[in-house]
Amino acid sequence: MSLDKATVAKIAHLARIKVPDDELDHLAGELSQILTFVEQLGEVNTQDVPPMTSVAAQTLRRRKDEVTDGGYRDAVLSNGPETAEGFYVVPKVVE
Repeated sequence: MSLDKATVAKIAHLARIKVPDDELDHLAGELSQILTFVEQLGEVNTQDVPPMTSVAAQTLRRRKDEVTDGGYRDAVLSNGPETAEGFYVVPKVVE
């Protein structure tokens, strides 16, 4: 796909990027090359290629899906400046 100066200027305007007029030709060439490469990637047959999340085969460690209270209340509350009855004390914001 080939882009002209007017299309590049419109893209720059939509992206809110200020591009000087003397750089529009160069930028049009670079963007055209990028779009040509993306079109080539679309032509690659990936029908039998399994999706992957990494180049190395990995399995995710899993934990049991159990509902707990966490057991860290005292440790978490120790981070606050002031606590009362198991909660953080905050200044009143509603009058």
